[in-house]
Amino acid sequence: MDYRLTMSSPSLPYRSRAVRALVLLHEEHLRRFLQTWKDAKAAKVALPSTADPAYASLDALGRHVLGASRGYMVWICEMLKLPDPGIRPAPETAVLSEEAESYLEHVLEHWRPPLQDVPDERLETPEYRSRWQTLYSIDAMLEHAVIHPIRHAFQLEELMTKR
Repeated sequence: MDYRLTMSSPSLPYRSRAVRALVLLHEEHLRRFLQTWKDAKAAKVALPSTADPAYASLDALGRHVLGASRGYMVWICEMLKLPDPGIRPAPETAVLSEEAESYLEHVLEHWRPPLQDVPDERLETPEYRSRWQTLYSIDAMLEHAVIHPIRHAFQLEELMTKR
């Protein structure tokens, strides 16, 4: 499956080129994660044992990554005092396999519009406290949202190659 950006992606209108780039990169890498997650499920990859509930199963990890994407945009909109983006919570692990694709499309559809009019001046300052208490600028949180699915796809790819 080709998860790279489509030729229609460059036409998305954003006031900030930085925001546009990060929204598009998030989309590309969230799609890549989902494909890697599906491959890991098909290969019956076992996650390392840990107390972290996000690693309780592949479905829990998939829900964690997809749910985090929702959380990042909701947080950004709250900090910028923008309307709620309307992203519903991630499906429960019991139904994630059946609903992952449609939920991914829902998340991405709701990720594109909220930040279209945000200017560069609102990206770097001020910093806001995240839900896990780390300070982030909007730009840094967008970058975090891009790297999060990359990190987890990388982890799954490593586990698949060690089999």
